[in-house]
Amino acid sequence: MRKIECISVFDMLKVGVGPSSSHTLGPWRAAQRWIAELKKKRTFEEVKHIHIDLYGSLSLTGVGHATDIATILGLCGHDPVTMDISIIDSEIQNIKESKKLLLNGEKSIDFSITNDIKFNKKFLEFHPNGMTFRAELKSGKKTSSSFYSIGGGFVVKKERKNASKKMKSFMEFPFSIEKATELLAYCKSENKPISDIVLENEKSLRSEEEINAGLKQIWDVMLESMYIGCHTEGTLPGGLNVKRRSFEMHQRLIGEEKYDSPEDWITAIRRTEVKFRQILKWVSCFAISVNEVNASLGRVVTAPTNGSAGTVPAVMMYYMVIENHKATFEDMKRFMLVAGEIGSLFKKGATISAAMGGCQAEIGVSSAMAAGGLTELLGGTPEQVLMAAEIAMEHHLGLTCDPIAGLVQVPCIERNAMGAIKAINAAEIALESDATKAKVPLDKVIETMWDTAKDMNSKYKETSEGGLAVKVNLSDC
Repeated sequence: MRKIECISVFDMLKVGVGPSSSHTLGPWRAAQRWIAELKKKRTFEEVKHIHIDLYGSLSLTGVGHATDIATILGLCGHDPVTMDISIIDSEIQNIKESKKLLLNGEKSIDFSITNDIKFNKKFLEFHPNGMTFRAELKSGKKTSSSFYSIGGGFVVKKERKNASKKMKSFMEFPFSIEKATELLAYCKSENKPISDIVLENEKSLRSEEEINAGLKQIWDVMLESMYIGCHTEGTLPGGLNVKRRSFEMHQRLIGEEKYDSPEDWITAIRRTEVKFRQILKWVSCFAISVNEVNASLGRVVTAPTNGSAGTVPAVMMYYMVIENHKATFEDMKRFMLVAGEIGSLFKKGATISAAMGGCQAEIGVSSAMAAGGLTELLGGTPEQVLMAAEIAMEHHLGLTCDPIAGLVQVPCIERNAMGAIKAINAAEIALESDATKAKVPLDKVIETMWDTAKDMNSKYKETSEGGLAVKVNLSDC
């Protein structure tokens, strides 16, 4: 039997802390996995000293992406889904001053952030986002383990020891899907929309109650990140002195409407004037708000990454407050199932890592995910859903990742707004088209994106060594 990686919607849409899924969430998860390895080997209690080496893209943009901070938090036993993010600064400051780290919240060891985390510019062969954890034991022996953050919060070992487990899990899926053509074939044979096909796969992994609870949590975090972003003013951290824009945008758009919760906020927005310009502004405001929260070490949903976390929720919110005032969680559930499946097609056929493929792999994929989800909710056929995803990516091909000062701020935040607008446009074009006669199949644009990624110069792949990152300096800001 042909083996295909099992990717759930909960793999593509994950709750985490910003600013980057591959440079923040990934290293955080890697640190947690290393602790688990030490425990399994029964060497945890013997650890006397630890050292972390960051390589390639993790090193070149690691400070701006808070890679060092995320790694430390993971080593301390904090979880990105449940941690009280308001204590991050005090936690790190305490480690800096005391030069002590409470490993997994259990064992105090000497630790210097300056000396025990090393940024190595060289790239490891397996993936641009490599990191190695080293421990010296009380006996004098040493142990080490390397991990690779491959985008979207996914972390692997070079030998992919978890691959067999993933494959075994996939065998339980009633619909094995690697390409868009296979997904479409199932939709035709079963006479079901894409969301129903994906739901059947998910139900082979967990109960429908668990699926609903998980997706509800994801939507709640998306809504909360938009709400927080729209109600927080000031300047983003990192040194670029980027002013938060969603606060004032939101004030002008919401006017005198009153509300006292994120849910009431949705109703209030529905009462506002929505001509074309207001629609553009609202969608941009939603997207920008999420990524301002992301840039501030806030909690967001990777969709499929942190850097592109604003695109999908912005389009979901657009549907709720502009297109369908009677929209419910069931609509959001269908949207997320479709979006997650489209994201998985890109992960299987190309990459969702900017360090591997540039920003086309993040904003391009998120725009395709959002376009597909919206198209199904607007009554599109499976063919039109896939056509919308293809159109959205087609017009992001070649998009570089060149963050100024290695921060997920400029041009990253605005790109989420552009990706959301393109997604809505792609959906409308697909809905007005005979998708059975589409000139460019989704599978072909995924292949093209991967070819483009491989041809792209490394300085445009999240290294801050080219493009805007070198043309615009901190002194200019």
